[in-house]
Amino acid sequence: MAKWLYRLGVWSTRKRKMVITMGLALLIVLASLGLGMGTSFTGEMTIPGTKSDQAAKVLNSEFPSSDDGGQIRLIFKTKNDDTLTSEANKNYIRQALKDVKTDLSVKSVVSPFESMNLSADKKIGYADITYSKPASEVDENSKEHVLNIAEWLGKEGIQTEIGGSVAFSEIEVGGLSEVIGILIAFMILAFTFTSFLAAGLPILTAVIGLGIGLMTVIIGSNFVSMSSFSITLAVMLALAVGIDYALFIMSRYRQQLAEGYDRETAIAQANATAGGSVVFAGLTVIIALVGLSVVQIPFITKMGLAAAISVFVAVLIAIILVPAILAAAGDRIGPSRENRWLRKWSGSKKEKTNENAWSRVVTRKPWLTTILCIAVLTMCTLPFLHMQLGLPDNGLKSTETTERRGYDLMAEGFGEGFNGPLVIVAKANNSDDPQAAIAQATAYISDLPNVSSATPVIPSSSGNAAIITVLPKTGPHDIRTTELVETIREKADQQNNKQIEIMVTGGTAVNIDISEKLQQALPKFALLIVGLAFVLLMLVFRSLLVPIKAVLGFLFTLGSTLGFIVWVIQDGYLASMFGIPEPGPVLSFLPILVTGILFGLAMDYEVFLVSRMREDFSHTGDARQSVKSGIIHSGPVVTAAGLIMIAVFASFIFAEDTIIKSMGLALAFGILVDAFIVRMTLVPAIMTLLGKSAWYIPAWLDRLLPNIDVEGESVMRENHKATSGFDQTIIGKNSPDVKSRG
Repeated sequence: MAKWLYRLGVWSTRKRKMVITMGLALLIVLASLGLGMGTSFTGEMTIPGTKSDQAAKVLNSEFPSSDDGGQIRLIFKTKNDDTLTSEANKNYIRQALKDVKTDLSVKSVVSPFESMNLSADKKIGYADITYSKPASEVDENSKEHVLNIAEWLGKEGIQTEIGGSVAFSEIEVGGLSEVIGILIAFMILAFTFTSFLAAGLPILTAVIGLGIGLMTVIIGSNFVSMSSFSITLAVMLALAVGIDYALFIMSRYRQQLAEGYDRETAIAQANATAGGSVVFAGLTVIIALVGLSVVQIPFITKMGLAAAISVFVAVLIAIILVPAILAAAGDRIGPSRENRWLRKWSGSKKEKTNENAWSRVVTRKPWLTTILCIAVLTMCTLPFLHMQLGLPDNGLKSTETTERRGYDLMAEGFGEGFNGPLVIVAKANNSDDPQAAIAQATAYISDLPNVSSATPVIPSSSGNAAIITVLPKTGPHDIRTTELVETIREKADQQNNKQIEIMVTGGTAVNIDISEKLQQALPKFALLIVGLAFVLLMLVFRSLLVPIKAVLGFLFTLGSTLGFIVWVIQDGYLASMFGIPEPGPVLSFLPILVTGILFGLAMDYEVFLVSRMREDFSHTGDARQSVKSGIIHSGPVVTAAGLIMIAVFASFIFAEDTIIKSMGLALAFGILVDAFIVRMTLVPAIMTLLGKSAWYIPAWLDRLLPNIDVEGESVMRENHKATSGFDQTIIGKNSPDVKSRG
């Protein structure tokens, strides 16, 4: 692979104008198609085959409904001691609903006075507006029309909030916070390269890769149904890895220039060496993301594939477009072209030494360093033991949103359980009197603890099924509601009545089933990832202990990240600092996503750092010095890469949407832990303790394993021979001559 990447670097250098033109042309074509077709994302997050899904199928079969339009719920509350049934308030609400009907896309309006959707004290009520089109297709004009009516009612003394299936708080990607994240990444690069121009190149190539990947996902959304959060994840990863991968190649390029190679050879060798690490790292991330399909959850699989596409594009941009832009930039981004101001603030250049302050700290007291790291990581992991999964709803939004205020009004007027009703579906099989059998089999439900109310049995048109709506006393995220669902199902199983099937569905039950399914899938997926990491790292480093150490480090990273998320999001500590409006369950699919993404990124840092240790050890045989060498040569790049990823991921913490916020927080903290505590501190300390035994591998196993030259050592050896006069043949007939480093 190293030789192929070398030749690709030479080709990109010589064909730089064509490569840059083709890259920009591809971006323009895809942008035209993507923007022309528009997005077609859905908010659906379902898992086929769960108990609630089976119940929903029976419900749709026995109670077919032609009404699949979006719904807006207007929720009213009097601002004074009046009731909604007073003549004045009635007139205001009737006038408002009359105005709602002037929207031609409105199919029906149900008044609170006709349906008696009023609280016991008549101070809170709601009206349902149904549209002739699905919720995702209700346009902005219709939403604005409803908002204006709600505002008018508020001025007349009736607080009016909004709920329902039509979303008013849209997911936004590309806001001010993301721009700030990119600016922070730019400044980190500027101080790393001591050049503003050099700092701009990774940003430029990452944005081009982001555009191509993003447009590909947008176009794909018109053909494949995928969650609206797929695009957010794709943007996060495309920016983060796109900048980091360009950083790796540029750093090696500048190092080659500093060692005396001419520009074309330096680019080709950077592509063969650092480019090899980029390809390996990128493939690792892609495999982890595609591996999400093993959990057999459609919306998770599609999110993983969308993100994998963006990472794949980032890899191609790094090994094809970056060399071309480096060649086009010429000497303007070489190591000799430093900005004086940046050099002053970065500190004066020191002569190369065999160690630095951090390498001395880590290797001088390896036992103490190891114990302290493990203690900190263990403390961060502890909250993970009581993690509760769920899907956020309006009750977890900020009180500044109308949806959250509407949620609170419904809980105030009708009880906490009104926001999470349970739909009991009972189906009779071969019964002489289906409805009597159903009534008898479901009689226990209303007497269960935590049941606020249960409607009478409503039979289906066929008479073979019936539904009961149960309102719990507690809200949808309360553990007691989950226990009620489990109790209903357990009681139904205990009856051992083969003639009657009793199932639970509804939004609350669906969320419970999704969370349970994902919680069961997490250990299996983590085991798969750990096994994959061990095999890959054994192939790369030809060692047994190095992969074991890397795997244990990843498990610490994962546990600490999930523990921190539980501590902040679920337990509520520092929640206000991160803009989390309300403590609640951890996003149900977050652990799976974090496992896959952090695995790939953790392996990036592991390979980049430890491969330099291995290279130095193979030359000197000094295990301790090789650890110091890895920290000195690869540490600054890993530090910069980690800070850039933290900046990009952390920028999403400031998004309004709770799901995006939790994803950004988890990934930012995960990179912080992995890059700085695990890879830059714990790994060198353990490598120091292991000494030469870190590189032990049985001879028979060494012979069986294929040789994977990730760092391009074969290319470097051949070029070193050429520059030393041993071999005048440069790889490939068309490769440029190498300037002697004499």
